[in-house]
Amino acid sequence: MAQTQETTTKTHALPLPTTITSRSVAATELRPWGSFTVLEEGRGYKIKRIEVKPGHRLSLQMHHHRSEHWIVVSGTARVVCGEKEILLGNNQSTYVPQCTAHRLENPGVIPLVLIEVQNGEYLGEDDIIRYQDDYSRTSN
Repeated sequence: MAQTQETTTKTHALPLPTTITSRSVAATELRPWGSFTVLEEGRGYKIKRIEVKPGHRLSLQMHHHRSEHWIVVSGTARVVCGEKEILLGNNQSTYVPQCTAHRLENPGVIPLVLIEVQNGEYLGEDDIIRYQDDYSRTSN
């Protein structure tokens, strides 16, 4: 008779360096164009899940203190960034530099879902200059 030997593998969790101080937020805020959920934020960064309703768009806007990376999870994004306009689909991304006018739009028929990674010295929702807005929220 053959004998079976059981082996157990020990896994050790590695502690995070003490310099990483992130906090999980997961707070959803509704907007006229859809919603966003803050997934995580820490010093110098914030990660959001953004959902834009079909046919809706965010303000033409600019931020003084942050840049943004957008990664499309599902749907189609029309992005205006500076003088350029591009269409993005699943698993495509773009970068929005600090102090650059930009806009995000869902030209499709299904909800647009994307992940936004913000980087900068200040990431508050009040760091926004609106140049044009479909919902009458301009700064002027």
